[in-house]
Amino acid sequence: MEHCSAWLLAGAAGLAMPLRAAAAERVILVVGDSLSAEYGLRRGSGWVALLEQRLAAQKIAARVVNASISGDTTAGGRARLAALLQQHRPTHVILELGGNDALRGLPLATTEANLRAMAQAAKAAGARVLVAGMQVPPNYGRKYADDFAALFATVARAEGAALLPFLLKGVADGPAADRLFQADRIHPAEQAHPIILDNVWAVLKPMLG
Repeated sequence: MEHCSAWLLAGAAGLAMPLRAAAAERVILVVGDSLSAEYGLRRGSGWVALLEQRLAAQKIAARVVNASISGDTTAGGRARLAALLQQHRPTHVILELGGNDALRGLPLATTEANLRAMAQAAKAAGARVLVAGMQVPPNYGRKYADDFAALFATVARAEGAALLPFLLKGVADGPAADRLFQADRIHPAEQAHPIILDNVWAVLKPMLG
């Protein structure tokens, strides 16, 4: 009987080990636009691909799912998020959307509502949320630019999400901005993406503990 009990305990322990290992793996879902979709870049050189490399180098058990689509808006992301959550079961969701809303002149209230709905859906699915903020050039008008930048903080605060205030900090607002963008002056060049990764990493890494 003792041998049988020991065998059962050993078997249970053996079963628990892979279950714990599986539970420890994080799944990071990135829902973004061209800034995350490697627009105009070599495949594997964007910040999301660099994130995968950093996680591996630091031996952090995590899988990255890049569900970013060039040109996407917060409405587009909101429409497809439910299916992404069901398919990938993420533990962490990075919301990198809003820039195209501004380019299209969409109401800020709509952008905010969409981001809040996405954060709520991700939380309801058991994921931790990181909101990546964006800014617009001053030619949009000071009030619009200030209100647009502030809405990301508003969403993060209201939904208890982590906030990266400005995804392109050190890229769009630095002295080397001219060489850190592609010819269209909208999309960051390849050499800017390690900077973007550092911005994301500073907020994301504490969330992975």
